[in-house]
Amino acid sequence: QVQLVESGGGLVQAGGSLRLSCAASGRTFSRYSMGWFRQAPGKERDFVAAISWINGRTIYADSVKGRFTISRDNARETVYLQMNSLKPDDTAVYYCAASPRASSIDYTSQFDYWGQGTQVTVSS
Repeated sequence: QVQLVESGGGLVQAGGSLRLSCAASGRTFSRYSMGWFRQAPGKERDFVAAISWINGRTIYADSVKGRFTISRDNARETVYLQMNSLKPDDTAVYYCAASPRASSIDYTSQFDYWGQGTQVTVSS
């Protein structure tokens, strides 16, 4: 089992920044690819960003490229999502997820463990 706890969400004005954190425990963090997903009211859970455990390769949804950055600190067993130039369309509950796989990590089905989510609200 891997336990994931997100933090760092909140209310921010458009154009502002937030940094989300996800603290992991329970298994060898360095052997898990980590991802961030988000879900707006009435919509499906969408991929945001992921980082592979093998080589640290990162991938991003087109909607956040150039604005969001995913990173990980294996010593702290934490993954981060730095979000800049936030837009009202970024408003959602953001979920952290862990996967023992290193490929196709932009799909929710590849992830076995999920956090409880943290709310991000961007006002216009």
